[in-house]
Amino acid sequence: MAAVALDTDVLIGFLDPADAQHDRAVGELRPRITAGDRLIVSASVYAEILVRPLLGGTGAIVDDFLDAVRAEVVPVDRHTARLAAQLRARHSALRLPDAFSLATALVADAQLLTLDETLRRVAERESAS
Repeated sequence: MAAVALDTDVLIGFLDPADAQHDRAVGELRPRITAGDRLIVSASVYAEILVRPLLGGTGAIVDDFLDAVRAEVVPVDRHTARLAAQLRARHSALRLPDAFSLATALVADAQLLTLDETLRRVAERESAS
């Protein structure tokens, strides 16, 4: 069983069949769910994925899904926030929300699952160092 930190785009794509990245997100995440991998979601990612469902009155769908796959929502503590800032400072192409996703993965010693190619490349470089 592997530890996998989920980025916002994977969760949004997976949960929204109308999303342009839905099929790709399902293809990436479903095998992780089936394998019983430990799924980790940063509190910042959780907040981000809730916005649209809350606007539509369907916020419970997000929580029901996370509960069903036993995803762990982890807090953003000072250490993780500092690491996210350091990542953002080192990689100018990295947006702060993406830096939080990557910092969460690094702190948890987890693989980052993302559909964002820039973030994926940065994660590979950071994991290798």
